[in-house]
Amino acid sequence: MRTVPDSVAPPAALRPIEWVRENLFNNWFNSSLTLLSLGFLYFVVVLTLRWVFFTADWRPITVAPLLFLVGQYPRDQLWRPGLSLLMSTFLIGMSWGVWERYVKAFAIFLAILLGGLALIPLETPTITPAVRAVFLACPVLIYLGYRLVRLKDIGGRLVITLWSVAAVLISLVLLPGVPGIPGLPSVATTAWGGLLITLLLAVGGIILSFPIGVLLALGRRSSLPVVKLFSILFIEVVRGVPLVTILFMFSIILALFLPAESRIDRVLRALMGTIVFSAAYTAENVRGGLQAIPPGQTEAAKALGLNGFQIMILIVLPQALRLVIPSIVGQFISLFKDTTLVVIVGINDLLGVGNAVLKLNPEFFRLQIEVYAFIAVIFWVFSYFMSYASLQLEKSLGVGER
Repeated sequence: MRTVPDSVAPPAALRPIEWVRENLFNNWFNSSLTLLSLGFLYFVVVLTLRWVFFTADWRPITVAPLLFLVGQYPRDQLWRPGLSLLMSTFLIGMSWGVWERYVKAFAIFLAILLGGLALIPLETPTITPAVRAVFLACPVLIYLGYRLVRLKDIGGRLVITLWSVAAVLISLVLLPGVPGIPGLPSVATTAWGGLLITLLLAVGGIILSFPIGVLLALGRRSSLPVVKLFSILFIEVVRGVPLVTILFMFSIILALFLPAESRIDRVLRALMGTIVFSAAYTAENVRGGLQAIPPGQTEAAKALGLNGFQIMILIVLPQALRLVIPSIVGQFISLFKDTTLVVIVGINDLLGVGNAVLKLNPEFFRLQIEVYAFIAVIFWVFSYFMSYASLQLEKSLGVGER
């Protein structure tokens, strides 16, 4: 039996102390740089924590926390967004059980966050025992959803189906209400606001713009002149103007051309503008992936007797989407942050509610840093977990490795 010489054997893993000594304190320059960096980080962390816990005044957030969550949604109908939250957390737990690698970190963080919100001692009349009970039930439902999938061996198709049913039920029945059904009076979207609107526009825009963008990318590569010309014009025109212009067009100009009895809801118009804008950029990302597929893939598929539709759906498109996962997720993160622009057309999303709260009380006007820092942290958390899930998906698919 031949043995591998020590000269060609892989080096043994360094112990933590050895790694620190070799990478951070291997000479006087790196040692000085490491000490300066540690001092700077200590200085920044201490100042930040001191400001957060002792200097900052969080009254604009603590005085009306539900305003940041659901806007001016009728307080006697809060059970409807509460039920929507309970359904979503249970499905997040089921998603954790099916796609543990991608959802685990977000599910655990969300359980801790919602459980913490239930226990924070805020003295405000809007935080009733019922509201605290809903927040406290969310971590339990996340765990129950996870355990249900593990015990019953539920597959991903069923979870996706349940998410689809829940999305339709929440967006079309629970939140807006249904006239004529007792207990579900209509709630105008003018009363919606805060994180509710932000998530509605972001999730709706991401889910609905993706298939449209894929179709536009395929249409731009089509051999049919009409389809190709329409796709090119759509993509180039939409990408040539800023999102604010598209929002104004759908929110204001479109309403002027429609009769009063046929006018579309303002939130729906903003969602339509978001979808159109995101679809154009998604189409270009997907087209880049399609161009990266070698022609030999198509030739080999033809040699096996596959037709054009089968080649595109089974061979080319899956590989193209795999290649452009980073750029597509980056586009979705950008879309999530761009939802703040709807405040320009009079929709009180999370940023709009923050601006409104600052104007409620003259004392709050000097507390802009606290309000905007709170909003920035919320956006960062969601963006980070989207990026984290994307990174895990790339690793599982071997993007950049094979």
